[in-house]
Parts: sequence; structure tokens; C-alpha cells
Amino acid sequence: MTKVLVFDSGPLINLSMNGLLYLLEKLKKASNTKFIITLDVKHETIDCPLEIQRFELEALQLKQLMDSKIIELPDSLGISQGELAEKTSSLKNIANNLLYQGNSPIEIVSQSEMSCLALSEILTEKGIENIIAIDERTTRMITENPKNLENIISNKIHQQVKLSNKNITEFKQFKFIRSSELVFVAYKKGLSDIKDKKVLEAMIYATKFKGAAISWDEINVLKKL
Repeated sequence: MTKVLVFDSGPLINLSMNGLLYLLEKLKKASNTKFIITLDVKHETIDCPLEIQRFELEALQLKQLMDSKIIELPDSLGISQGELAEKTSSLKNIANNLLYQGNSPIEIVSQSEMSCLALSEILTEKGIENIIAIDERTTRMITENPKNLENIISNKIHQQVKLSNKNITEFKQFKFIRSSELVFVAYKKGLSDIKDKKVLEAMIYATKFKGAAISWDEINVLKKL
């Protein structure tokens, strides 16, 4: 069965802003992997930006990847929008009721992020191996370290928030990759158009400065691999 890489909006925008979208076409050709985005991600990265002069070029570049089927929609795997929308709504409701300030839940995730997790869950149920490309820290931490997320949000809003343990196991099964790690994989496969000994660190730095939540310690580990 073909593997699937599910893209959130962040990595697509990140790669586009850094002039690195060409790596997706090369990665697609070098692997037996389908690159999938949800309609919510398409809305954020293509449909809306096409109407905004500042972002029109990036949107056209992504649209071209869709037109050439480098990036596809879930229906290419037989997954209906109705099924996906229902699961997205469920996961979003659970995630946005995990952290509380007093008796009030705090909204911490977006529709597009949860649509990616919903798609991943459906794929897993179908026995299709998948991973989610996402740069945003909050969604990853719900899976990887929810207790630490409680501390981060508390510090961010300067008020104590509490993590509800109810339904936290809903997010244990997801696997993530950031744009920084995507460019690392592309570099290791020799897919970069720039042939220079500093290109790896340059690409990783570029993704960090355009929004990938990766620490300097993690960057140093990648550089040594």
C-alpha cells in the first residue's frame, strides 16, 4: 500500500516562502508516497491567498503542484469529504476542551490542523501508513507532551491553565514531521538544486525562521546526522 504524507498549511507556506517547493516534486518522484492535503488546507493555502495580492504567487505555485498531481485531495484515496468533516469536528471539539482557564476551555487548535489529524486517523484505520507534515508546535505537543503544553500556554497568557486528562489518549497515535526535517530528507537524497557544503544548515535555518517550531539543539542534531 502506498504511504501517505498529509500536509498541514504551515510546511507548504514555509517551503513556498523559501523557494523550496521544487523539493516536493523531487521527493514525490523519489518515493512511493502520496502527498495529500485536505480541503481545509487547500482553502488556507490556495483558495484564499489567490484573492490576496501579497500571497497570490505562492498560491499559484501550490495550485500548479495540485494541477500536476504532485499534491492531491483525500478523494484520490476514496475518502469522502463528509467522513473527513465529521471526524475533523470531533477531534477539534476534543482538542479545544483539553486546556481550561478556570471553568472555561481554551481554543488551541485550528480547523485545518484538525482536518490533517482526522485524515491521518482515517488512513490508519484503513491500514495506510502515514505521517503529518506540520510546523505548528501546539498540535504536535498535544500528542508528544501535553503536560508541557499546559506550562507553555500558562506562560503565554500569564495565567494558570489546567490540562484535562479526559480524552487525551485520542491524540497518542499521530506521527509528525516538520518542514525542517523534510528538507533534511531531501538533502540526504541529493535532491537540492544548490550544491554547497552549507546548503543543509541554510535550508534548516530558513525553515526555522519561516515558522517551523524546531529548537537550536534539534537543528544541531540534524546537522550531525
